[in-house]
Amino acid sequence: MEDNKQKSQQINIELSEEVAQGTYSNLAVITHSSSEFVVDFVRIMPGIPKANVKSRVILTPEHAKRLLLALQDNIAKYEAMHGPIKNVKPGSDPMMPPMNFGGPTAQA
Repeated sequence: MEDNKQKSQQINIELSEEVAQGTYSNLAVITHSSSEFVVDFVRIMPGIPKANVKSRVILTPEHAKRLLLALQDNIAKYEAMHGPIKNVKPGSDPMMPPMNFGGPTAQA
């Protein structure tokens, strides 16, 4: 009986080749209303004053909380294996990634 219950709760998730390629983002903008959270994933590039939203994910508050807990769990597992994630300072602006991108400063 227990085995049948587990089988009925399994979900078959398909991942298309296009989606599997992923979309790079280095900024997430999060807004919310009373009924949903909206996460816009943006790619910003140095020297370019305009950035476009590359992907938008809309979540219920309950799913947003589940995502938060899943991220916390996965970050803890990552840091246990690889050490603390660097360059995240408490009190810094979480909305802005470092704009130097770790490379040399361009000069004309």
